[in-house]
Amino acid sequence: MIDLAKWRKYVESLEHKLLFVTVSGAHLYGFPSPDSDVDLRGSHLLPLKDIVGLHQPHQTIEKSGIHDGIEVDLVSHDVGKYFSLLVRNNGYVLEQVFSPLVVLGQEFLDELRPIASRCITRHHYHHYRGFYATQRKLLEKQEQKTAKALLYAYRVLLTGIHLLQTGEVEANLVQLNRRFELPFIDDLIASKTAEKVSPSNVDWPLHETRLRELEGRLDRAFAESRLPEERDFDAVNELLIRLRLS
Repeated sequence: MIDLAKWRKYVESLEHKLLFVTVSGAHLYGFPSPDSDVDLRGSHLLPLKDIVGLHQPHQTIEKSGIHDGIEVDLVSHDVGKYFSLLVRNNGYVLEQVFSPLVVLGQEFLDELRPIASRCITRHHYHHYRGFYATQRKLLEKQEQKTAKALLYAYRVLLTGIHLLQTGEVEANLVQLNRRFELPFIDDLIASKTAEKVSPSNVDWPLHETRLRELEGRLDRAFAESRLPEERDFDAVNELLIRLRLS
């Protein structure tokens, strides 16, 4: 279990004031290893005077290092950049906004989430299709397939299918598998989190078949999805203006 209070103290100690921060990566996906780093993702608000001039500031804050013996990676975008990603069918942003692992900014997220939910469209399929293609290439390059690579591939497929069928953002593979009931997921997670099962234990022919089946299900979910074609651009724009002028 990740210590959210500890990471809130870490974020609050930084010079940057953030609107919200949530946990992403393996902790969000439900299969962190003992040595997994902590991926913190969020957004901040640049002062209006900094963004109206000719000299545009850096819109992204990136900070990596070791805190209390744990590797941490923080990425935060200015809210203007963040919202521009939100209205472009970016699954990463959706997963950050709806992450249940909230480090900072619950009140802000309570306002943002209803708007973000109206930005979920059937075209998020393209994000998950592309993300899976990347994961598949990584798997094919591995001479010995690893539980970690397989878990990332299953996670992205199941998240994409679930979103297209329900309109809900769920990035945790343990939660997703309560619905999909793939019998080997628990063993893969145990292998990855305990780091005690060698890559040779992975039954690649089995997983290759199941991944192709799920790939087909993702395509069908897109074809049959009843999610809207367009996102609520105006609501996002209005919130951004209000934040800028506040």
